[in-house]
Amino acid sequence: MGKGGMSIDDHGEGKEENMAAWLLGINTLKIQPFKLPTLGPHDVRVRMKAVGICGSDVHYLKTLRCAHFIVKEPMVIGHECAGIIEEVGSQVKSLVPGDRVAIEPGISCWRCGHCKQGRYNLCDDMKFFATPPVHGSLANQIVHPADLCFKLPDNVSLEEGAMCEPLSVGVHACRRANIGPETNVLIMGAGPIGLVTMLAARAFGAPRTVIVDVDDHRLSVAKSLGVDDIVKVSTNIQDVNEEVEKIQKVMGAGINVTFDCAGFDKTMSTALGATQPGGKVCLVGMGHSEMTVPLTPAAAREVDVVGVFRYMNTWPLCLEFLRSGKIDVKPLITHRFGFSQKEVEEAFETSARGGNAIKVMFNL
Repeated sequence: MGKGGMSIDDHGEGKEENMAAWLLGINTLKIQPFKLPTLGPHDVRVRMKAVGICGSDVHYLKTLRCAHFIVKEPMVIGHECAGIIEEVGSQVKSLVPGDRVAIEPGISCWRCGHCKQGRYNLCDDMKFFATPPVHGSLANQIVHPADLCFKLPDNVSLEEGAMCEPLSVGVHACRRANIGPETNVLIMGAGPIGLVTMLAARAFGAPRTVIVDVDDHRLSVAKSLGVDDIVKVSTNIQDVNEEVEKIQKVMGAGINVTFDCAGFDKTMSTALGATQPGGKVCLVGMGHSEMTVPLTPAAAREVDVVGVFRYMNTWPLCLEFLRSGKIDVKPLITHRFGFSQKEVEEAFETSARGGNAIKVMFNL
């Protein structure tokens, strides 16, 4: 399981008590003790150094639910993380204390059909950080399987290591959509996931990328990160047809793949309308659990709709993109906080407000 905390006193006398940020109720976070499980032979104990706030964390804080996952008892929050190895299990050969690692937060069963076929992100028995009832990683220390801890290249920071988690969503989406040098890409939504998807598409070789959003600031950030063009749209679904024409004109070529990184009726309708016949629409964002969209006209143009859920086998490629400089995630980290009760509350308020905040990061 992902795996939680135990008093570090269990590992030796005189050490500090392990603390974590617990979600206790709607808009209620409290730092309190977190007991780690026993270190297994294939596990490592990691001191957390960088933990990012995800939109799902904010959803849980505000509503105690995200999609069909519901928080029914106190839960440690956080899943975008990196840290330093403090202890390794007896069978761990790939890591040693002192190694800096990025952490993949989901532990699959490796026994079901999905896992055996390699699509472990679809495992029905997935234990994923901060997805009820599994505890997360916004803590002093955690215990996690060694094979899900990836050593950072020397020129990649711990903060960048934590950014491998959101970047993995973009990388997995690009793989699902077969992005390459002949794929013009449209991205609906310039939030954190839209931005990392754009960066991933460029790294995969997409010759032209256009990003769409309702917010001028986020569009300006996308432009500064290297997107080829931007389109500002309204929130009015009546404007879809007019905006589709505008988007197609700005692209200046056929749109082979559209990533909907928002997941609303309007963004999906726009994606389906803008994508060229025979193209793909990849649904990445999950803004609405149900949508009303014009599927029949899209089907008549053989536009494929592809789903994306988390990621699989993405950390090595993410780290190579970061090491080589093909992707730079550092500009996405706009706010940093320490790990005190006051700062945890301020950090989540900052992330929830949006505004000019993209990625809010804890430095522990």
